[in-house]
Amino acid sequence: DDGAMPAYDAMFTKVAKYGDPARAMMKEWKVDEGVSGDDVKESIAALTEEYNMRLTGYVKMYTKKDAKPNEVKEARIWSLCNLTTAKIFLNYSRYYGGFMPCRIMYVQYGNGDAYLISMDMTLAIHGGYPLPPKMLEAANKVKVAMEEVPARAAKGDF
Repeated sequence: DDGAMPAYDAMFTKVAKYGDPARAMMKEWKVDEGVSGDDVKESIAALTEEYNMRLTGYVKMYTKKDAKPNEVKEARIWSLCNLTTAKIFLNYSRYYGGFMPCRIMYVQYGNGDAYLISMDMTLAIHGGYPLPPKMLEAANKVKVAMEEVPARAAKGDF
């Protein structure tokens, strides 16, 4: 044992620190200055295929033009899925359906700060009994996609 705290333990530590379980279960990436919500939209659409994911939905939830600096000005959400992996997980446990499709949320505040937020898949993958090897491999590919797509989109990467 190297004394490192498992990632899911870090989630519970965040719950205790911030009192916000949603924050503990998510990862976020600050969107670079000058990268607009429309830039992020184009970027996510372009990157999705590179990671063998399908863009299954997009909604511009709302825009509030006169948002205060700490108030949400714009919110968008993308749904992504790898259908082959989804079938494997649903056959393993229908409850994984609650995590599907994977989502990326764009939130911009009145002060111009914007973030991309997506679920930290650590607990879903490593929080129970070990997954069968083929399933673990598929899950880890989706995890990589759901971390790299928003990280790259936050920089306006294609």
